[in-house]
Amino acid sequence: MYVVKSPLSDANLKTVSEALQGALVDLVDLALVAKQIHWNVVGPRFRSVHLQLDEVVTLARTHSDTVAERAAALGVSPDGRAATVAVGSGIGVTPEGWVDDTAAVGALVEALGAVIARMRERVTATAEPDPVSQDILITITADLEKQHWMFQAENG
Repeated sequence: MYVVKSPLSDANLKTVSEALQGALVDLVDLALVAKQIHWNVVGPRFRSVHLQLDEVVTLARTHSDTVAERAAALGVSPDGRAATVAVGSGIGVTPEGWVDDTAAVGALVEALGAVIARMRERVTATAEPDPVSQDILITITADLEKQHWMFQAENG
């Protein structure tokens, strides 16, 4: 059932909807991973890493809403349910329990790197079928890459 009719062809809509759904899943999981580590980070850089993790959470949540609303605008029902995120995310396993600040930063570097790689694939995939969605994905990728740089610099 389509409540909203997309201006895209069926083939283009399929490509774009897969890209947007994948982005949504990765962003929801990134917010969860960053918040989990935020709650459990310990060490001499606790405060700065703790606060930096919240920046990632806010960024991921804001962008996930943008992606979901873009999908809805195209007539695609976004799916951010826990089960969908669990099976579709490109982020590896999150450390369990207390996480040393250096390991916390390393985990975020890995998580951000995984999401960025998949976002770049989505940017390429949406170039022809929907430059509007591509533009959204480019903006998200740039913001994620900025955080990736900042976390890499954190561990030197």
